[in-house]
Amino acid sequence: MERPRPSAVLFACSLNAVRSPMAEAIAKHLFNRRIYFQSAGVRQGELDPFAVKVLDEIGIDISRHKPKTFDDLEDSNFDLVITLAPEAHHKALDMTRTMAMDVEYWPTADPQLASGSREQILDAYRAVRDGLTKRIKERLGWNPKAHD
Repeated sequence: MERPRPSAVLFACSLNAVRSPMAEAIAKHLFNRRIYFQSAGVRQGELDPFAVKVLDEIGIDISRHKPKTFDDLEDSNFDLVITLAPEAHHKALDMTRTMAMDVEYWPTADPQLASGSREQILDAYRAVRDGLTKRIKERLGWNPKAHD
């Protein structure tokens, strides 16, 4: 059974520094304002330069992203919260006590834990970028013909 497409989606992770801002930017790029997207972290981190670099490789600029927490969100009326880290999932489930929203957990590796050469580390970030792109397209029903 196909789920209805949400009109407002929040991507959430631990620090809003890598995974959730990448997901937000990819989704905005794909859906071009057809859906409202936002991202937040349980705690506020610092934007990761490797996240900026791997999105820049596909023509998406997140260099001006300012990491924020759930408490910093101006709007909390989301149909769907997609959590990318266990800590964010627990926080989102707490939100469902007082707000009507669906919560989905997409376990996503933290590329900040990658080690090795610069290229190996970048490959870990690219894997997260590409995995998020695929899941976003599948979950939200992306149709390239409708987005030209």
